[in-house]
Amino acid sequence: MTSEQQSGGGTELGRFLRARRAQVTPKDVGLPPGTGLRRTPGLRREELATLAGVSIDYYARLERGKETRPSPSVVDALARALLLEDDEREHLHSLVARAARTAPGTPPEGRAQAGPSRTVSPGALMLLESMRPNPAAVVSRAHDLLAWNPAGLRLFPGIEDWPKEQRNYARYLFLHPAARHLFDDWDTQIRGCIAHLHATAGADPDAPDLARLVGELLLRSPEFARHWERYDVKGPSSRRKNFHHPEVGDLSLGFQALQLEGAPGHRVFLFFAEPGTPEHDALVLLDLLGQEHTANTAANDDGPSTVPPEEAESPSS
Repeated sequence: MTSEQQSGGGTELGRFLRARRAQVTPKDVGLPPGTGLRRTPGLRREELATLAGVSIDYYARLERGKETRPSPSVVDALARALLLEDDEREHLHSLVARAARTAPGTPPEGRAQAGPSRTVSPGALMLLESMRPNPAAVVSRAHDLLAWNPAGLRLFPGIEDWPKEQRNYARYLFLHPAARHLFDDWDTQIRGCIAHLHATAGADPDAPDLARLVGELLLRSPEFARHWERYDVKGPSSRRKNFHHPEVGDLSLGFQALQLEGAPGHRVFLFFAEPGTPEHDALVLLDLLGQEHTANTAANDDGPSTVPPEEAESPSS
C-alpha cells in the first residue's frame, strides 16, 4: 500500500493541511460559524485561505499537491492560521521542503535517499549489553526491533513468541492483546507512537518499510486508523512509562530514546530504574527471566538475542 492509497491521494503536505484544518473550528480563530451545513466542524478551505492571506485557488492547489513551492511567508501564515505548535510548525516546514525536492523536474540527486540499513553495529550490541539489567533495544525508524538485551525483549510479554522479523513496537502496541494490559496509559503510548511515525513518514512518505507498517495497521487496527487520520505530530512529553507486568509486577521506569551515530534512523530505547529501588530489583529479575528464555530457545533460534535479524522484511498482514 502506498502512502497515497493510505490517505486518499494527494501529497503528504496536502494531507497534513487537510488534517489540521479539520481540527480548527471557526470559534477557535474568532470567526462566526457561518451559514449552511458543515460536513466537518473544522475550517473550510476558503476560511483558512482568508486567514492566511492567500487566494482560495492557491490554497486549494496546495492541498491537492498542484502547488509545491509556497514561500516561507505563506508557510508561516498557514501555521499561524492553523494554530500550530512548535513541533507541528517544524513538521509543516519539513513537508514543504520535501515537496519542493520531489516536485516534477527536480534532479534525482535532490530526491529522498534510500532508507537506512537494518544492520546493527557491534558497538551498539555492546552498548545494549552494558545497560543490563535495564531493558534496552535498537529500533528502526519504523519501530522494528533490530536487537535487544534480555530484559529489552522480556519487558513486552508475548513479543518473544513472534518471529524476529515480526517484532515491532508499533505492531505490538496495536495488535498484541497483552499491550492494553501492560501499559498504564495505553492511549498515551499509542498517540506518541503515531506522532513519531507521522513525523518520520513526512520526511520519506513512500519508504517501503513505513508504508508496509502503516498499511498493515490501517487495515487491522481501528484505533490506529482513527488516530492516523488526525495527523498529530506532537507526542506526549512524559519521560516515564508505567507498566503492569505479569511477571514482575507494577513498574514506573524512566525512558530515553537515543540516536545512534552513523546509523540513520536507528535509536536505542532505554528503560531504567535507580539502583536500590524496588523497580531496579524487578528489572534484575526480568533480566534473568529473559536470559533463561534465550538459553531455552537457543537451539531453535537464529542466534543470540543481541544479533539482529538478517535483513528480514516485516510481514504486511
